[in-house]
Formats: sequence, structure tokens, C-alpha cells
Amino acid sequence: MISTAELAKAVEQALAYLKSAEQVTEAEVFAASNGNLLARLNYTSHIPCNGVEEPKSSESYGIGITAVFKTEAGITVGFGSEPSDLSLDGVKRALEKARRGAVADPEFSSLPRPTGERRKLRRYHDSKLMKIRDEELVEVGWRVLRGSLKTFLNSPRLMELAGAQDRIKELGLIVGGDVTIQQERIAIASTAMPEVQTDESTLIMAFITAMVEAKASKGSGCSAGTRLDQFTDDAGVEAAQNALAAIGGERIKGGKYTVIFGRQPVADFLNNLILPSLSLGNFYSDSSPFMGRLGKRVASRRLTLYDHGAQRGLMGSKGITCEGLPTGKTRLIQRGKLVGLLASYYEQQRILKDPRRVEKLGVDPNEHGGAIVPRNGFRFWAGGGRQFGVQPGIASTNAIVQGGDQSLEELIGTVKDGLLVGRIWYTYPINGLRAGDFTCTVVGDSYIIRDGRIVAPLKPNTVRINDNILSILSNIVGIGKEVKGTLVWAADEVIYTPEIAVQNVKLDEIASFMEQL
Repeated sequence: MISTAELAKAVEQALAYLKSAEQVTEAEVFAASNGNLLARLNYTSHIPCNGVEEPKSSESYGIGITAVFKTEAGITVGFGSEPSDLSLDGVKRALEKARRGAVADPEFSSLPRPTGERRKLRRYHDSKLMKIRDEELVEVGWRVLRGSLKTFLNSPRLMELAGAQDRIKELGLIVGGDVTIQQERIAIASTAMPEVQTDESTLIMAFITAMVEAKASKGSGCSAGTRLDQFTDDAGVEAAQNALAAIGGERIKGGKYTVIFGRQPVADFLNNLILPSLSLGNFYSDSSPFMGRLGKRVASRRLTLYDHGAQRGLMGSKGITCEGLPTGKTRLIQRGKLVGLLASYYEQQRILKDPRRVEKLGVDPNEHGGAIVPRNGFRFWAGGGRQFGVQPGIASTNAIVQGGDQSLEELIGTVKDGLLVGRIWYTYPINGLRAGDFTCTVVGDSYIIRDGRIVAPLKPNTVRINDNILSILSNIVGIGKEVKGTLVWAADEVIYTPEIAVQNVKLDEIASFMEQL
């Protein structure tokens, strides 16, 4: 990877050149280097396999320039980038792209200016993850895979099904997934904030699926952290345990149920529905289901949600945003009341000038500036790190649901007839984000609850949730007390959440293939 010092030098030289470039009145230079390392797991007990495939890696670096031009036709703003070249020639090519693509933007105020907040987080990444060798990456992959296999082979349940230890593998044990390490380095400076700022961050994560093919059971597991020496086999163990627990799954009828959502479903709701609805940009475009409700109740009093990008030790923490501004804590929902929004500098400035700002937010942002501080302007792209080739958008960092006062066992005990849903997929809004309607499918790690206890696993892919996110938030009846970090595939933020119990959740049965014949 390109070093932070090289990125900083390139940004400094680029900004010096841009200050004297023709027609340029303001400029911002952003350089980034990203590394993604991956060890693919592919174990099948009944088919020859490698277990851990060869390590793979990808690296990208480059420079992006946002420039404000003073032309005869007026002020225009453009963005251009150049990959794999931090030299002055690369800067000139990026500037020319910005010049060619520049357009008049009546909603543009200026490039980011200091907010008055101070940077809180420095030197927080793990140098071992930044310098990890291929051999170490392979060993981490085997660590996770061994966790799954030991869990399977030491299972009395599988022993009973197989009849003998040496026949367990004939049940068709499958473990797949990957261990991924993400490495990020950035540097940024502008005519408004000329001192070059740098940032480095690292993350290690595992997404694992395990199966007992002969019993059509499947389980998943995931884990993530910020330090190599603290990374364990938890994801592999969890996936195998969930696959074992899923043996003998049963179907249920459609209807309204009390559902305890595990951490992955809560993370999926936040990633796909709630956090986009709390983005200032979607308020500006009239796209949020919370339109006009800043300062008003939008959820059960049990729910408190905030974003914190500057808390040391959390997986999504960053020192600065991709606009060069400090990260920090933004309160979003406080005891059910909407109190703040995720914001970038550009979106903050244009909502302040919007003639419909009070109608859109419910309050005048000029009088409630603390609710829209720009701490979330990032250049993320599909979970691949901070990218030099895109302009800042709004993204969460660590979205944290405050824990309640009940253990999972206590939550289960409060449910008469319901479900514990551990994994969903394809969660997406229908009828537009503003309507709040959504759908998703329950795909595994889920169980049927009767009389306050788990009685059977729920057969995967047999029910779909069709509901409204406003109804989900309003019908929260319990929140667990153990908060853990959870990742959604290809998401940019990390969700820290406990389990959440919700009443009157609408589920529709999915007809089986045989029933349709």
C-alpha cells in the first residue's frame, strides 16, 4: 500500500499547484489507498477440497480533486480523479476532468469549513493488520474453519444421527465464507483547511455459513474486530452451532407474531431502512418516513440510537471524515424521540438555505444546528473502504442501539407464541423509502417460541416479513442488554445492537415448491 506520508506529500503538492491554477477559486484534494485481503473458506466433508483457498488481495490508490471555477458564465463546481498516479501529471489530469465536468450548482455554498469541533481519535489502527503477511492470513482462515469443524465433530447430536464418529462426515458437512481484512489510508487538504490531515484504519471480519446437507440445515456466523491478536474462531463456532440447531425445522402459518429480532436482522433494518431515513440528504429530497418529525416521537420510548465515529475500539471508528472534519457522537433517536440526523457539510449547507427547511425537518435548522452537525461525510463505496474516485455522501460509522435491561432468556420468557428471528436477507423498501413499507425473508438461525420457551427451529425460507418500519419502531416491547457489533455484507457502517422484541409483526407464509405442484 501507499504510505500515509506519500499520500500527505501528494496532497500538499497538489494543493500548492491548484492555488495558482487558472479560474480555480477553491479546491479540495483527497488521496486514498485501500487494501482488501481475503482468505476464502471452502470445506466439504464428502468432496475433495482445500479447506482454505489461496489468499487474495486487491489494492487501489489515487487522487480526487473538487474544484470551484470562476468562469464568464458564473461559478461552477467540478470533480475529477486519477487512479494509480499521485504525481503532478496525475493531478493535472484530475483537474482537467473536474474542469470538463464542472456545472453550476445553485445549492452549493462552499467547500467544507471547520465546524469548531476538535479531532478526538488518532493512532487507533492495528499496525499488525496493516502489515499482515499471506501466511498469517491463511492461518486466520484455518482458525475460523477449525472452529466450525471441532464444533461439528464434537457434537453428540451429529454422533447420534451418523451412528459412529467416522461416519459423521457422510452427513455432508459444509463450511463456506471468508475472512477479510480491510486497510484504509487517506490524506486531505483544501484551500479552506490547508493543513494536510491523514487517517489510517483497519478492520478484520469473517462471514461464515455452515450446513449439514443431509438434514437440509444451515447456520451462519460472523465476527469482526480491529485487532489481529484478538481475532478468534467465534464466527466458525457460531455457524456450526446454528446449523446443528436448525436440524428438524418446522413451518408456521402466516399472521401477526411477537418477534425477537436478533442482531443481524436489527442490523439489516438499520442498514437498509432506518439509517437511510435518518440521512439529512433524504430529508432534503422528501424521501424519509420521518419527514417533519425532528424533535417528535418516532419510536417506542425504549429505543435510543446514536452514531459514534470517534469511540476508540469500535470497528467503524475513524479519526476524520472524508471532508476533513472531526468524527464524533450524533444522537439520532433518544428514548423514542427524533433528535438528530446524519449529515455531511454539503447537505447541511443546502438545508440551511432551503425555503422549505422547516416543513421538511419540523424545526428551523438555523435554530437547531446541533441536530445536523456534519460528522458523517464519507467517500465509501459498497463496503470497500474510502475511495478517491467518488465525492462525499452520508454514511454512519458505528450505529449503536443502547442496551435495555433484559437478557435474551428473559425476552424469550415474555413471548407467549412468537419467533426468535436470527437471520434475514433481501431487506428493502417497497413503495419508496418514505412510505416505510418493506419486505425481507427469514433465511435461518430462527426458532419457534411457545409459552415462553423455544420449542423448534423455524424452517428456513418459509416466511417473509411484510411490514412498515414505523410500525416496527413503535411496537418495540423489549430490548436486550448485551450489545455486540454486527456487520451487514457490503455495508459501510458497523451496527452495535442487542436483540429487540417487537409485537404485531406481519409474516406471510411462503408456499413450498411441492405445495405449488
